[in-house]
Amino acid sequence: MGIALHSISAPASAHAAGVVGRCRSAALAVAGGLFVVMFANGAMARDTPTSFADLAERLSPAVVNVSTTQAKGGQADRERSAPRVPPGGSLEDLFRDFLERQGPPRRVTSLGSGFIIDAKGYVVTNNHVIADADEISVTLNDDSTFKAELVGTDPKTDLALLKLDLGNRKTPLPTVKFGDSDKSRVGDWVMAIGNPFGLGGSVSVGIISARARSLNGPYDDFLQTDAAINKGNSGGPMFNLDGEVVGINTAIYSPSGGSVGIGFAIPSNLASSIVDQLREFGHTKRGWLGVRIQTVDEDLAKTLSLDKPRGALIADVTPGGPAEKADIKPRDVILTFDGKDISEMRKLSRVVAETKVGSEVDVVVWRDGKRKTIRVKVGELEEAEKIQNAAADGRGAPKGATTVEPFGLALAEIDAELRDRYDIPATTKGVVVTKVLEGSIAGEKGIRAGDVVVDINQHEVKTPADVAMRVKEARDANRKSVLLLIDRQGDLRFVGLRIDS
Repeated sequence: MGIALHSISAPASAHAAGVVGRCRSAALAVAGGLFVVMFANGAMARDTPTSFADLAERLSPAVVNVSTTQAKGGQADRERSAPRVPPGGSLEDLFRDFLERQGPPRRVTSLGSGFIIDAKGYVVTNNHVIADADEISVTLNDDSTFKAELVGTDPKTDLALLKLDLGNRKTPLPTVKFGDSDKSRVGDWVMAIGNPFGLGGSVSVGIISARARSLNGPYDDFLQTDAAINKGNSGGPMFNLDGEVVGINTAIYSPSGGSVGIGFAIPSNLASSIVDQLREFGHTKRGWLGVRIQTVDEDLAKTLSLDKPRGALIADVTPGGPAEKADIKPRDVILTFDGKDISEMRKLSRVVAETKVGSEVDVVVWRDGKRKTIRVKVGELEEAEKIQNAAADGRGAPKGATTVEPFGLALAEIDAELRDRYDIPATTKGVVVTKVLEGSIAGEKGIRAGDVVVDINQHEVKTPADVAMRVKEARDANRKSVLLLIDRQGDLRFVGLRIDS
């Protein structure tokens, strides 16, 4: 079943039957901008209100419309798209006259929602609402309109912070504040207030239907709601019954682009820290550990002598990064970070990112069958990305040709021809996979031709014979599986493979 992903910020010309065109993936539609208000907060559930009118009346003034304008079809665009003609002569004059008759650049306008968090004029919305905008305007509930300056954006979480040019306005701005999204529970009532289709304020209600949803982003931890979220609502907040923001709507799951009862909101506990960073620095300052991680599955847990699949397995450590300096090693499994349990791999990214840059924290890892506590000084992600990009430039990939049982792999030593065939840098060492047999154990684990086997059970391998020897050693020791370190175009990861008896 094909599910379209559409931006929920709508073109100004769109109407209720219009279709929005910014697709992000084949399964989700970017939604957003409504306010969702929680009606059951904390451990104590509340009775269903007989009316939501008082809450809607109190919160609506802080809901704003965000309008962006982008130049399209300007002189530079027209010249780039114009036919190429020989310089001089009548044809050049003809096309110059044609371009001049096209008139001023066409303006493309889109709409979204947002909310005011400070009487000084700070407004929170989605990054995709204001992306590539030349001008940003914000219209309040009382129809007053202000120009807005972009303070900062964070594409990773789809957040943006604006600052209104209030001029001589004397009337205080209505504001709302962030609440604690961790208290939101499945089944809590929610209310959404936004500007769908550019028609003006609109209110819808529903419940929190799920928590901790991921849409494949590095820091995804969405709250899911069935409150109607429609086009033009991107950037709106989610409130609890006390009128506190517990989320910011940003995506919907929909086959048509309209609400079908599955919407997603960025939790306020994640959003508020990002907004604070944008306000103070104009950009994010996330914590950074400097590792590549992967999920611990059943086979890896057995190989590493873990009682069950959990934690985040370190596949690679960035040279010069905080992890390397603290002596965290590949094959370590991070079980807790700064006292927070890492129940699954993706949780580590969020926990580290939310940790204050420069702080020293305890990290508990699983190494050689036992726990070990390591003290780590957290780095800054922006610096990390520079280091990772530099490190990636010097790393490579895989290739192969000699069948090694029992995995169904054809392996070969790396030579000049194979380096060229699989685009393997000169610095990459190991044994290249040239074929994976259909239905094999290796195939089930996603190993493919071009992958490079770097080591097995922490022993480097240079030839297919080395691989066969390490497998035989594991079998003779009555081990049920072996641990391979795979290099795929510079991306290092561990793969646990069963040894058939």
